[in-house]
Amino acid sequence: MAERQDMFDAIVMADERFHGKGYREGYEEGSTLGRIEGRQYGTVHGARVGSEIGCYQGFALAWKCLLHSGSAGRDSRKVKVAEALIGMIENFPYEDATYDKLHEDLDSIRGKFKQLCSLLNVQPDFKITTEGSGLSF
Repeated sequence: MAERQDMFDAIVMADERFHGKGYREGYEEGSTLGRIEGRQYGTVHGARVGSEIGCYQGFALAWKCLLHSGSAGRDSRKVKVAEALIGMIENFPYEDATYDKLHEDLDSIRGKFKQLCSLLNVQPDFKITTEGSGLSF
C-alpha cells in the first residue's frame, strides 16, 4: 500500500514539477526575446529621433549662417530663434536613455523648429523612410 501511495505521489508531484519547470523555461525565453525585441525597437526609434534632431540642427545652422550674411537688423529675431534651437539641440541628453524629460525636451525642440519655419515662411516636410530621412520644402 505504501508503494502504491509513493507511486501516486510521484505522479502528482511530477505534474507540479513539470509545470514549474515549464514556467521557468518560458519565463527565461520570454525575457530573452523581450530584451532582443526591446533593443531592436530602441535602436530603430533612437535612430529616427536622432535623424529628426540632426535635420533640425542642420536646418538651423544653415539658416543662421544665411541670416548672418544678410541684413542683420531685419533678421535679428530669426537669428535668435535659430540660435535658441541650436542651443536646445546641443543641450539635449543623447547619452542618457533614462532622462525623465526626454519627451518634453523633444516637444520643445519641435516647437522651436516650427517657430523658426514660421518666421522664415517655409513649409518643411520631414520624412523618415527606408532610404533615409530628410527635409523637403
